[in-house]
Amino acid sequence: MASREDIRHFLSGNAACILVEVSGAAGSTPRDTDAWMLVSKERTFATIGGGQLEYMAIDHARQLLKGAATDDRLAIPLGPEIGQCCGGRVVLAFKAVDLETRAALIERSDAEIARRPHVYVFGAGHVGDALAMALSLVPVRTVLVDTREQELSAVDVPGIETCLTAMPEAVVRDAPPGSAFVILTHDHALDFLIAAEALARQDACYVGMIGSKTKRATFRNWLSRDVERPDLFDRLVCPIGGTAVKDKRPAVIAALAAAEIMTAALTHDVPRADAPPSKHGKSIRA
Repeated sequence: MASREDIRHFLSGNAACILVEVSGAAGSTPRDTDAWMLVSKERTFATIGGGQLEYMAIDHARQLLKGAATDDRLAIPLGPEIGQCCGGRVVLAFKAVDLETRAALIERSDAEIARRPHVYVFGAGHVGDALAMALSLVPVRTVLVDTREQELSAVDVPGIETCLTAMPEAVVRDAPPGSAFVILTHDHALDFLIAAEALARQDACYVGMIGSKTKRATFRNWLSRDVERPDLFDRLVCPIGGTAVKDKRPAVIAALAAAEIMTAALTHDVPRADAPPSKHGKSIRA
């Protein structure tokens, strides 16, 4: 099954399509000028923000495909007249996708994906699986890491990578700048080892560990005794997902933690170079 972000799959099955780009945006608008989408006779790929604006764009693109329209640009006020109350103004550009445009779109899509923050989830247990599922829906590159082959082989989450390794701390060392590390293995000693390694990286955007007040206190004592910089503990998020919601179900913890991770990743200012495929993991879904 192809990923919802697989632009090559979409283009191969929709030879005739229109590229719709937000070429101008003023005031309050659903998306900015980096937004684009593809429209074929029956399908769409990506989004310019949804709502009535997108319905109008899809309709116009399909009119272009049928030869029933010729305008390659629309200026749309987002007011009551179109049933969308953002209040801004959007300019849309329409272009038939030829071979040159197709190649440029693939390159653009690949570059956008390569720039995404990396999130390393250590532990393929119930919470790890739920967190991987939650993160598969957002624009990050997720790697699920475990020392146990059986647990990883059971993972079936589209769009994530898996990494089987006897030394998860080495994965931390090799991660690109701006990465997030989420630690929830089956072994507290292993959790502490990975956390110490991750906290030592000043360029990490997030270091979180599942746990309780007791586990947090135990880790603080261990860190102050065995690590040269015990102040690093202050950067640890534990427990992940916060303490406001008293619900220990894996899916709930995963949803709360995913929001934390995304906030940290998207506000972190460490530049990330385009990253090649992970040398640690394997993609389990295209």
